[in-house]
Amino acid sequence: MEDGSVSYGFKNIFITMFATFFFFKLLIKVFLALLTHFYIVKGNRKEAARIAEEIFGEISDCWADRSPLHEAAAQGRLLALKTLIAQGVNVNLVTINRVSSLHEACLGGHVACAKALLENGAHVNGVTVHGATPLFNACCSGSAACVNVLLEFGAKAQLEVHLASPIHEAVKRGNRECMEILLANNVNIDQEVPHLGTPLYVACTYQRLDCVKKLLELGANVNHGQWLDTPLHAAAKQNSVEIIHLLIDYGANLKCRNAQGQSALDLAAPKSSVEQALLLREDSFPLLVIIKYCGITAIQPTCSFPAVPPVCPEVLGSQLSQDHPQTIPAGPIGKIPAIPVVSTIYRKILGNK
Repeated sequence: MEDGSVSYGFKNIFITMFATFFFFKLLIKVFLALLTHFYIVKGNRKEAARIAEEIFGEISDCWADRSPLHEAAAQGRLLALKTLIAQGVNVNLVTINRVSSLHEACLGGHVACAKALLENGAHVNGVTVHGATPLFNACCSGSAACVNVLLEFGAKAQLEVHLASPIHEAVKRGNRECMEILLANNVNIDQEVPHLGTPLYVACTYQRLDCVKKLLELGANVNHGQWLDTPLHAAAKQNSVEIIHLLIDYGANLKCRNAQGQSALDLAAPKSSVEQALLLREDSFPLLVIIKYCGITAIQPTCSFPAVPPVCPEVLGSQLSQDHPQTIPAGPIGKIPAIPVVSTIYRKILGNK
């Protein structure tokens, strides 16, 4: 019995010592992490990098604060960058936030520096602590040249949803050329990122009209946005009348409701131009949908219209502009009013022939 008590006592002492040691080590790590944060806030990043090495262990040739190579890449100083590489500086040095020189070159839109780094073995798909890749940074800066170079060296155009999405960033900033390059490289045009939605939804949220037009032309789903919110909901929130008309022309469903049970009309400000536009187009006939499915050179009316020959869209748009100037903007293809009006216009055009 006595031996059992002694054994039990030693066991408790051992467990207590182990727990104390573990707690003490954890306390030191927390203290060092707080000290690192303090140095970063104070601007002493070199000391922060040194302390971070203590926390995470020695990582030879891969850990650095903002190095001269980072500075050269960020400022687009190609000669200085090549000199540093020739001296044996590791092109994959990263900062505390895992930012590489390639990230910096792409963020600045310095394509020559980016290419030099890639030719010397820079990681084309390196990820920062915030989930950003060099391709994301290139889309952020709007550098189509950097985007092309990165893709040439094997950059992933379509990334996992937990990483920062290049196409969404390109659309958000209105960098249409970058967006088109990514779509040409098989990026999903309707990729939905949980906190952003689809590229079309982002374009409507940030009122990037050029991107909205191009995405719709390339076949983006006009009713796919962020979960139950559609691009039309986003346009209504942002008071974008022109985008509202464009979305409806491509067949946007005005009756779609979001998670709160609201339609786009419910989100429009009372007596605003957006509310008027939505009310006007509630029972409208989407002309561009007809064009898309019936051909660019001729429109054959459908629904309950009597059989009539095809009509050139330019002629139809012109006639509509004359008869309904208050609802039809200038241009060969206008915004279509209610179906009975379209039927009347068709008859008028055919009657003049």
